[in-house]
Amino acid sequence: MTIGVSAVDGPRAPGGGVALESAAVDFVLPDELSAAAPPEARGLARDEVRLLVSDVPSLTHARFRELPSFLRPGDLVVFNNSAMITAAVDVEYGGASAVLHFSTWLDDGAWVVELRDPAGVPWRGASVEAGARLALPGGQVATMRVPWLPDGDRLWVAEVAAAPRGIDIDVRTMLARHGRPITYSYVAERWSASYYRTVFGTVPGSAEMPSAGRPFSEALVTGLIAGGIGLAPITLHTGVSSPETGEPPSPERFEVPEMTARLVEATRQAGRRVVAVGTTVTRALESAATVDGRVLPMAGWTDLVLCADRPARVVDGLITGWHAPGASHLHLLEAVAGGDAVREAYRAALDSGYLWHEFGDAALLFRN
Repeated sequence: MTIGVSAVDGPRAPGGGVALESAAVDFVLPDELSAAAPPEARGLARDEVRLLVSDVPSLTHARFRELPSFLRPGDLVVFNNSAMITAAVDVEYGGASAVLHFSTWLDDGAWVVELRDPAGVPWRGASVEAGARLALPGGQVATMRVPWLPDGDRLWVAEVAAAPRGIDIDVRTMLARHGRPITYSYVAERWSASYYRTVFGTVPGSAEMPSAGRPFSEALVTGLIAGGIGLAPITLHTGVSSPETGEPPSPERFEVPEMTARLVEATRQAGRRVVAVGTTVTRALESAATVDGRVLPMAGWTDLVLCADRPARVVDGLITGWHAPGASHLHLLEAVAGGDAVREAYRAALDSGYLWHEFGDAALLFRN
């Protein structure tokens, strides 16, 4: 197993970088196109959400369960087997109600966290004090230490320990008992963790659901296999979302197993397509890709930012949800499909009333 060169050494992660320039796609998202509830609440099965397929010059409107008809025998679908943990807990900060998001764990036992007010606004900069102590459910205390990234103040490193006479339990156990899924303002109702599970999720560790995998059903996976389409896993544990315009994605833990690397190489050698389920899979595969487009087994941390200056080398197609204006994910979409194709797909989605965010509709974008 090759270890990623950006593995964390100590309590602070590499990267941070500079703010990204605006993506080629620029739009205003109407409030009514934000999916406020799972499709099941709208009377749809998971695989009945809409699917827009961009294969330049054509744009096709379909349902997600029709995905196999847009793939070919010998194509390889790579999915993320990371499962969401219930990473949000209610706390008090400065005498006021707050929500603490647990983003990822560090090798020294500390955690990367994000503190927000009840309205969902991140506390940042001087509003977060180093040394501040937050009482957690289950008798633990999180102590805020330092900002995690050199150029950011939204994510902090926190040490978690048992309070005096408290019960010393593992953070993961505390989150499993007392945590809830991370949500944002467009989802007004709290839905149980079962709505945030994907058919692929077997390795707990993501702060938020790898949402591109949500529309897959067991029947759909069976249909892919029956159609001669391969499937292979990677693991990338997502951190909390990056909601700030121009803010680059944070470093994330990932692993590309040896067998997946071999399957990707065999698929490319055969002239077939590698299709990533989500930006998480794309980031993992491209982090493990050499300059000439070979994928190596690799594990560690990635701070790779895909954009016009660093286009995709391996991924030929991307299954994805619809991302908010200014999101760094838009740069990744352009790195795979190109700015013109992404811009046209988003225009068609807006005109046709597709729904956004983790409970919304989906797209399949091919490299043009």
